[in-house]
Amino acid sequence: MHKVAALVWGLSLSWANAQSLPSLPPTDRTPAPTAAPTIARYDIRAQLMPLRYTTIAAEIGAKVSAIAVPEGGVFKAGQMLVQFDCSLQKAQLDKAQAELEGAEQTLQANVRLEQLNAVGQLELDLSKTATNKAKAEVGAHNAVLAKCQVSAPFAGRVAEQRVREQQYVQAGQSMLDIIDDSVLELEFLVPSVWLRWLRTGRAFQVQIDETRKTYPARLTRIGARVDPVSQSVKVAATITGKPPELIAGMSGKVLLNSPQGQ
Repeated sequence: MHKVAALVWGLSLSWANAQSLPSLPPTDRTPAPTAAPTIARYDIRAQLMPLRYTTIAAEIGAKVSAIAVPEGGVFKAGQMLVQFDCSLQKAQLDKAQAELEGAEQTLQANVRLEQLNAVGQLELDLSKTATNKAKAEVGAHNAVLAKCQVSAPFAGRVAEQRVREQQYVQAGQSMLDIIDDSVLELEFLVPSVWLRWLRTGRAFQVQIDETRKTYPARLTRIGARVDPVSQSVKVAATITGKPPELIAGMSGKVLLNSPQGQ
């Protein structure tokens, strides 16, 4: 009896001690959920640029007699843009042509005399030299007169007019800024790490600030070098179609994201 009572008392004590111990939280063996893959996003700004653009400068010093296309106007390739008053240059050409005619007559006369042995070889050679010199003078004046009319190198529009009619301009002075807006290009900078996956022909969207519209575009060129300071590279793209509301100089945001991990 004493043994049975001792055993019962020991089991009761063990159960009571077990109840008094703090309970441990169950072990969660389920792996923690992984984070959803993220896509790197950049705020990339782009500007609309004309396909071609240049500044028309005067090649001679003269007075502007006419500007055929005003600022903002449209022109065709080969169309006259600026006309100079070249009355002085024309007079100089007339003078050179008259001198050429005289030199040619002298040469012809000396040739006939040479056939009669009535003129020396030196005099004949000098008349030939004078004729060639007169021809060169005529060619030089013709070249100057050809610059009295400035024609458009391509079709486009006048972006800025820097001179006015009746104004005298010097050789090399800027007169007109012209652009070819038949195709508008987007120019922008992207991180250089994008060169791992960025390729020409990639399609994307661009949101233009001025119109508050989104347009489709396609990458056309990737720059030849990386800027070591900003670690970026310049790229160019073209807007699909020719939306009439878009003009050069507008800017917007490029909606182009890099793939995961890039």
